[in-house]
Amino acid sequence: MPRITVEEVKHVAHLARLKFDEDEIEAFTHQLDAILEFVAKLEDLDTRDVKPTSRAIEIVNCFRKDEVKTSLPVDDVMKNAPEGEEGAFVVPRII
Repeated sequence: MPRITVEEVKHVAHLARLKFDEDEIEAFTHQLDAILEFVAKLEDLDTRDVKPTSRAIEIVNCFRKDEVKTSLPVDDVMKNAPEGEEGAFVVPRII
């Protein structure tokens, strides 16, 4: 028995303001049903001793030290700019 019906897919598409033809609706129904079936398999796993996490892998910020360093020479930087004026980049005005 499918976990999701064609009518439910059409309803969600309508809520998302998406238009699909019947072939696409049928394909999405099968794909979403396969996803829900996989999720149901995950529910069978024993996770009592697993700590909750917000990410699959641990992430740590790796900021560099804020050190004062010499800048590139203005002439070297400006030679790659399409347009410059008094050592600054000239860009279109946005109002």
